[in-house]
Amino acid sequence: MCLIAFAYKLHPRYPLIFLGNRDEFHARPTRPAQFWPEAPNLLGGKDLQAGGSWLGLNRQGYLAAVTNVREPAVPPGPRSRGALVTDYLITHQGRLDDFFHSIQGQINEYSGFNLLLGRFDDLHYLSNRSPSTAPMPLEPGLYGLSNHLLDTPWPKVLRTKQALEQQLAHSEPDEDALLAILQDPTPAPDHELPDTGVGLANERFLSSAFIVSPIYGTRASSLILVAEDQTITFIEQNYSPSGNPDGRQKFRFRPEEC
Repeated sequence: MCLIAFAYKLHPRYPLIFLGNRDEFHARPTRPAQFWPEAPNLLGGKDLQAGGSWLGLNRQGYLAAVTNVREPAVPPGPRSRGALVTDYLITHQGRLDDFFHSIQGQINEYSGFNLLLGRFDDLHYLSNRSPSTAPMPLEPGLYGLSNHLLDTPWPKVLRTKQALEQQLAHSEPDEDALLAILQDPTPAPDHELPDTGVGLANERFLSSAFIVSPIYGTRASSLILVAEDQTITFIEQNYSPSGNPDGRQKFRFRPEEC
């Protein structure tokens, strides 16, 4: 994923409201969100090129979402960041200590990543580009994440968080209104752009929450709602290269006992 915003233990009826956009090359083969036939415990989209995922849930209610760290001068690592999601959710079934122990020795073999993982009541943040690479438990709050560290105040992160905060006033979240937050095409003014080493034109292009171009852009928007009774709603809205809606998947389930 390239943009995430989430309200954690802030809404009186929904302890987790999660929004995320996946920006990717349109030519990269992808399977839309579903419970995987080859791993029926996992719900999410699949990157058919490397085999992992950018966002997933398992039937026990554990979540994992990964964003890359934008560092164009650094050679890519030999391990796929999408495998972090599937390793946590499938191999380790949400067991954080086991998962972290399994990757600790190879954590720098991945390109720069941010990883959000846990359950709706016990979320952690992990990055191999932060001062500490150990999982950090999150306090209740409103968070944003893009292609730098957690809550780095990039313009699209701030705008998305502000729009999500406004939605928290509603007793019952409006799914379409929440997804619409992720469809904001507004670019940041030049004086607010970060300098990540990709050049001014690309900084402008990547500065909006919703990106449209024939080659690279926002391919999916995701919404996860976890209600106080633990009912999980997962929606994935897909988009064509023109930015038009191109299919929507919706799932609702209660976590199984671990």
